[in-house]
Amino acid sequence: MTLITTEDELREVVEHPHPELRDKAITIIDDESARFLRATRFFLLATTGADGSVDVSPRGETPGGITVLDRKHLAFGDRPGNRRLDSFRNILQNPNVGMLFVVPGRDETVRVNGRATLHRDPDFADAPLGVILEVDELFLHCGQSFRRGAVWNPSDWPTDETVPSFGALIKSTVAVRKLSTAVGAGR
Repeated sequence: MTLITTEDELREVVEHPHPELRDKAITIIDDESARFLRATRFFLLATTGADGSVDVSPRGETPGGITVLDRKHLAFGDRPGNRRLDSFRNILQNPNVGMLFVVPGRDETVRVNGRATLHRDPDFADAPLGVILEVDELFLHCGQSFRRGAVWNPSDWPTDETVPSFGALIKSTVAVRKLSTAVGAGR
């Protein structure tokens, strides 16, 4: 196995993209991307803390939960979750975020990178907290990864026997946390 440490070494393995793909990012929300965003039911929000730690948070919405405010801004409300506020604490420290928008049944996704701000009692959502994102770049991702992963094909999904339940995952992580605490206390 050979470690890759430079972009030149990386390009020895993967050639440069076609110019249309290399230059695919735009700096506004175009009409068709706005339609896609409004249809989104699920997205991933990536944030980075001041210490460099990274968080990717899944977010579920009803159609129309993503509000396109204008060509440069989109917004969404905070929905009930675990209340850790990892993403929001990160936004307070570093407003740069990345978002990947998914529409069920569609292999293609829209990605938006920009700067986020937090707002109390937003006008655009029935939520106590909201996020407004100023778009720096927007681009499309082809559906190869969704097709390869058979994301929308139930016959290719893993069985319940091969994937642990949420309860089993919690029990396992709690046990590891307790063990780590006990080992740390014994030092």
